[in-house]
Amino acid sequence: MLSIDDLHASVSDPLLDTMNFLNEITTRYPQAISFAPGRPYDGFFDVEQVFTHLRRYLRHLEETGCSPGQVRDALFQYGPTAGRIRELIADSLRKDEGIDVPPEAVVVTVGCQEAMLLAVRALHARPQDVLLVVDPCYVGIAGAARVLGVETAPVPERDGGFHCDELRAAVLAARARGLRPRACYLVPDHANPRGTTVPLATRRELLDLAAEFDLLILEDSPYRMVSPGPRIPTLKALDRDRRVVHLGSYAKTLFPGARVGYAVADQPVADRAGRTGLLAAELTKIKSMVTVNTSPLSQAVVAGMLLAADGRTAELNTKTSAYYGDTLRATLRRLDACFPPERRDALGVRWTRPEGGFFLALDVPFVADNAALTRSARQFGVIWTPLSYFHPHGGGTHGIRLSTSYLTEHDIAEGISRLARFVEAEAAEASGEGRPLR
Repeated sequence: MLSIDDLHASVSDPLLDTMNFLNEITTRYPQAISFAPGRPYDGFFDVEQVFTHLRRYLRHLEETGCSPGQVRDALFQYGPTAGRIRELIADSLRKDEGIDVPPEAVVVTVGCQEAMLLAVRALHARPQDVLLVVDPCYVGIAGAARVLGVETAPVPERDGGFHCDELRAAVLAARARGLRPRACYLVPDHANPRGTTVPLATRRELLDLAAEFDLLILEDSPYRMVSPGPRIPTLKALDRDRRVVHLGSYAKTLFPGARVGYAVADQPVADRAGRTGLLAAELTKIKSMVTVNTSPLSQAVVAGMLLAADGRTAELNTKTSAYYGDTLRATLRRLDACFPPERRDALGVRWTRPEGGFFLALDVPFVADNAALTRSARQFGVIWTPLSYFHPHGGGTHGIRLSTSYLTEHDIAEGISRLARFVEAEAAEASGEGRPLR
């Protein structure tokens, strides 16, 4: 019999149990309409396309001179730890994003989650090293840091999103505590969970601030290619001092089942003998002891999709980005209809208005915790995600996250109507017991 006290503290951390709870609620109430999963819409997937893309990559290997044995090894053997398709990823990043790095700067990972873990592990060498995270933040980065025993410090978002003066204050506060801020993690485009986007001027200011404080930026932008409208340049495309480690994934742009992501780490690293290499090579060393390599079969399917689009994933996502834009706008319209201005003001309800991505956040006049979520699913048939999940340092108790990507417009209309009835009931209950609405 093992004692939980003899296991790493992260396994007892409530943060690591959030996804399990959501899965449990979804299973227990299968008829409920769920705004919880941040996953692509199933209607865009065709099983036969997997085989088409796989064959396309095999033809590419043959056309580039690979022998039958080499083609076989490309599917059946482990392959290089850094990945087999780095050249194709680097080519795609140039065409899609204007990110110009050599293939050697790319590490192919098991989803973006592994890319986060590798970067956080490599960059935090001392007990006083701290990772700054824009707060609220994606659960995965906070969870990775806790599993690794790396301390995080919040950089609070204001109503309008990220502001550099908050980062400056967080750096100075950490240093005053004797800590060494090493990197700052953020999602600049349509961030999970609030859907906020960092303006171009702020991105340039952020890069200047990173240089001033000798920080690295961990940039995670999974929603850019599946969002409608013009795109602001990534931080990495604007990066002239190699301050940005760009973390990417094909989960949203291609398909999540492949579990293929990447890290772009072109920062020079000098060893004790004065020899220099790239940070990507150091991440690869860690990866070799974590996952050994990324599935060659998954890489092959992703490679076939990149080849079919000549590396331009934006073109692959013309229909999907339009669809997600439509569902996001449908959600906002339905919220406006269910909570007209006078009523939302009376209740103290408000929400963010993203222009892309999968998510928006709603402020509500009651504690939106797991108990409230259970009541919502059981009594009103609607599931959402507590915003407190995305505040690893506390906060978000009166907020919920809505994902708009996985549902049809019909389900969105019905789901928001159910949500409105739930909010009204909870607000009345809070008011009836004499508790303040806010």
